[in-house]
Amino acid sequence: MAREQPNIGDLLPLLESSDLQKLDEIRGLINEHLNTDRGSVLLNSLVDYYLETGCSQAVQILISVREPHDKHLLDKMYEGLGRQPCRLPTLTLLGHVVRKQPPWIHKIARSPLLNTLLKCLKADSDVVVLITGVLVLITLLPMIPQPGKQHLYEFFDIFGRLAAWNIKNPGHVTDVYLIHLHATVYSLFHRLYGMYPCNFVSYLRSHYSMKENVDTFEEVVKPMLEHVRIHPELVTGTKDHELDPTR
Repeated sequence: MAREQPNIGDLLPLLESSDLQKLDEIRGLINEHLNTDRGSVLLNSLVDYYLETGCSQAVQILISVREPHDKHLLDKMYEGLGRQPCRLPTLTLLGHVVRKQPPWIHKIARSPLLNTLLKCLKADSDVVVLITGVLVLITLLPMIPQPGKQHLYEFFDIFGRLAAWNIKNPGHVTDVYLIHLHATVYSLFHRLYGMYPCNFVSYLRSHYSMKENVDTFEEVVKPMLEHVRIHPELVTGTKDHELDPTR
């Protein structure tokens, strides 16, 4: 009598096993099924399982996904970012993927996932989501091919919004979260100044010349500027050159 094949979905909870030999077998079975025609179905189930449980073994499998299943993973994370209850674990998963730097990471720039991430950072009021999302963006920026002006201005708008958070504190969050957010925004400042100094300084000049933004500049942004050296590109570069695809 032929041995009945296990339902691969039933194997997912076994990723929590403390038996290392059994764990290796389960991971092997899952990776084997990911390479079949129905691999996308399993991948979706694996993402759902991670979002529900935070299983570290599921993450290790997902960050090693290869083409063509990268599209299914990007689509699934796009779906997760659009749902408030799934937003934070989805951002956490995206952070793991970005830090792994798979060969297909550049595709994020052309997927709806990036736009949804930026939309989240421009509108969400959950400070933990914002901190996590900014850290993802900081890591992702060097991996994005030259962005268009629209995306660049969105990066700057996100900086401006979150730099003002410590002054306005619209979410009335506790001091410890404000400290973490400030440190994250400071890291974003360094990333944007390092990559797009001409465009970023132009944005800072325009944005903080407005009366309603003066307090944020004096208390948050000016101290950041006081701790960086003048960027050579501010002397030899131009705003257009920074966005030249051949650069």
